[in-house]
Amino acid sequence: MKDECKHDKHYASTASGGAVYGIGMLGAFVFFITHATSFMAGLFGVFQAIFWPAFLVYYAFQALIK
Repeated sequence: MKDECKHDKHYASTASGGAVYGIGMLGAFVFFITHATSFMAGLFGVFQAIFWPAFLVYYAFQALIK
């Protein structure tokens, strides 16, 4: 009987981190594409929009070092 009760528990988790990343990626995509002055800058903007957290951490650490 006790083993059956263990399977009845339901644990819920949220995916709020994914939602924040998705909204951030969309905003970064719009920002970098609208500020692109050439096709290559636009392609680099797409790359930056996908990997924006890495750029954010890199520049934050760079600012802390100075």
